[in-house]
Amino acid sequence: MFCYQCQETAGNKGCTKVGVCGKSEDVANLQDLLIYTTKGLASIVMKAGKVCDKVYDRISNNLFITITNANFDEDFILDAVKKTMAMKEKITNKHQITDLNEVEAYISFDDEELKRKAIEVGVLNIINEDERSLVELVTYGLKGMAAYNHHANVLGYRDENVDKFISFALTETIKKDKEINNLIDLVIKTGEHGVAAMALLDKANTERFGNPEMTEVDFSAGSKPGILISGHDLNDMEMLLEQSKDAGVEIYTHSEMLPANYYPAFKKYDHFHGNYGNSWWSQNEEFEKFNGPILMTTNCIVPPKKNNTYLDRFYTTSNAAYPGAIHIEADENGYKDFSAIIEQAKKCQAPTNLEDTKIVGGFAHNQVLALADKVINEINEGNIRKFVVMAGCDGRSSKRSYYTDFAKSLPEDTIILTAGCAKYRYNKLGLGDINGIPRVLDAGQCNDSFSLVQIALALKDAFGLESVNDLPIEYNIAWYEQKAVIVLLALLSLGVKNIHLGPTLPAFLSETVVNFLVENFNIAPNTTVEEDLEKMIG
Repeated sequence: MFCYQCQETAGNKGCTKVGVCGKSEDVANLQDLLIYTTKGLASIVMKAGKVCDKVYDRISNNLFITITNANFDEDFILDAVKKTMAMKEKITNKHQITDLNEVEAYISFDDEELKRKAIEVGVLNIINEDERSLVELVTYGLKGMAAYNHHANVLGYRDENVDKFISFALTETIKKDKEINNLIDLVIKTGEHGVAAMALLDKANTERFGNPEMTEVDFSAGSKPGILISGHDLNDMEMLLEQSKDAGVEIYTHSEMLPANYYPAFKKYDHFHGNYGNSWWSQNEEFEKFNGPILMTTNCIVPPKKNNTYLDRFYTTSNAAYPGAIHIEADENGYKDFSAIIEQAKKCQAPTNLEDTKIVGGFAHNQVLALADKVINEINEGNIRKFVVMAGCDGRSSKRSYYTDFAKSLPEDTIILTAGCAKYRYNKLGLGDINGIPRVLDAGQCNDSFSLVQIALALKDAFGLESVNDLPIEYNIAWYEQKAVIVLLALLSLGVKNIHLGPTLPAFLSETVVNFLVENFNIAPNTTVEEDLEKMIG
């Protein structure tokens, strides 16, 4: 195996025996095979011209399966490979496509043959480091885009241009004669379509569940048995709340599901208690103490420790899976039956209380723009000097204490704009407010970075500026996995410059690609809190 798609990859070079995320060598290789097979399907789709939505869904789902910490189940991934093979074969025959390249032509349904092939199709097959770096940058961006696309699709929203671009871009990555300049253009186009995918999901979420609104969220535990829902899928959240409303149990969000507390549609459920726990990487301890069943709707799964007590109450759904966990599939209409989770919850003890904390969030673009006049006035009065975008991912590395220290050290006339689980490094610091405007404005999940872009564009227009880079906004972004990659590419496609990225630069970026990003966008790695504060705030 060789994998370097996440920030925690071994030695910031690559995992070669077992993933730092916990995936085995076999799972890593099969994920490589799934990507290889998906690229073949995408290329056939481009030749076929027109296919049904189920084909595009298969492509997005396959990419989603391979996101860091989403799926650890060898059988699940093998099944996805075979379904993709069958789809390739069917489309090829239907459209009588004969001029197949090696990736398009590969078909097998034999487990042993597939496992052998999986070893041959890894990342390092592209010898040229710069070409490999750009191909992986595009591929990882597409994985993040596919995740957001999937969440919109299950809510009934679809952008044909996003679907077609994913297939187009995957096809471009398997061409024999790839030119570096063309790949660089493809990176920026990937970012442009990432913006479209995030806009689609924003539309889907807000039209279905209402615009997020300023909300105080309770982190304490109640006295009734509970169900904990983690991941990112709001459609699953709605189904779980509706099915459990008369069951005598309470529903809690965890990690990236925290922003569900901000949506009006979910507030009507009296048994929606609040949030339990913190960032994804602390789930081993927190899932033990929750006592009730856990529903993992997407990434980020941390493999349970051997002495865990919760694997028999650990459920997965959609593209997430873990060996030994109970997987719940949707029916042909997208409905999921969560009755087994609800019945198990009734027999469990109430969650162990972790903290008696309350925080305020819900500052997506609609809520912030409702406060626009007040924000602009505070800027004009000199009470707000700068905004600092600290969106992105959290992780286990001790280096990430940098973000807590940075937030603590920011002057009191600065405001943090955040989205994603990076917020857990500073959302409980009690940083106060500026004349009623909280100094930490949480827009929501990682995909809600789109809200931060909308806020920046609105401020640019309000002040009559030519570029978002002329605004008093600094970017100090943490990354971990591939959804953060598409957020970064989206920002680059919008011309955003001067981004600080950490806690390390991606291992998959070659020196040439790093130099390109520095020269064209002035991307810089984190240094120390003191040095970065001086550069950004002065």
